[in-house]
Amino acid sequence: MRVTRSYIDHPLTVGQTLSLPEDAANHLVRVMRLREGDGCVLFNGDGQDYSATLVVVGKRDAQVRIEAATALDNESPLHITLLQGIARGEKMDLILQKATELGVQAFVPVNAERTEVKLDAARAEKRLAHWHSVVVSACGQSGRARVPSVVAPRSLQDAANAMPAEALKLTLDPQGEHRLSTLSAAPGGVVIAIGPEGGWSPRDRQALAAAGFQGLQLGPRVLRTETAGLAAIAAVQARLGDLG
Repeated sequence: MRVTRSYIDHPLTVGQTLSLPEDAANHLVRVMRLREGDGCVLFNGDGQDYSATLVVVGKRDAQVRIEAATALDNESPLHITLLQGIARGEKMDLILQKATELGVQAFVPVNAERTEVKLDAARAEKRLAHWHSVVVSACGQSGRARVPSVVAPRSLQDAANAMPAEALKLTLDPQGEHRLSTLSAAPGGVVIAIGPEGGWSPRDRQALAAAGFQGLQLGPRVLRTETAGLAAIAAVQARLGDLG
């Protein structure tokens, strides 16, 4: 039977009794209709699943007792960072959700010349909190017990220059020097750079090249931003990760 897992941003230890945050309590009690004595599974991103039992169910709160901890070993051996041009609303959510399911370990949202979404400081903070919740939900669904990082939006140049020198840094390019068959693992993992809806501008491509990014050929067709990253991640995972 499929187990519903709930994320708790709190240290968890076996034998501990704690009150659930409002969102987790609402999901388990109001949505899943669990009652006192029922079991559930919690995770907090430390690599373990925690079996728990509901011990108190009130009108506004719920308490659980942690019964056992189980270490999970389902993270991809290939460390992938997705450097993603910020996309609009549901497209960005889809990218984060599916890339988390595929095993991406870090997300870096970037502003490029053709980025259509303009975020001031207040909106950027709200979007970052929303993106984190999307990633957490995807971890709960896919069985991951470690939550990928999502950093605050930054400029493409700053983000590209901050990537590890020892990483394999790729961006999609129909005339790129790499095909899947020519890729080999690098000690710094893989960074995949995907442009926003409007694509990379010539200056964006220059910035990526100056930061050590190389072109990867991935078929002759033009892919939308919400397709390109997922296709590239799956292809690279099949070549170098755990989808082969």
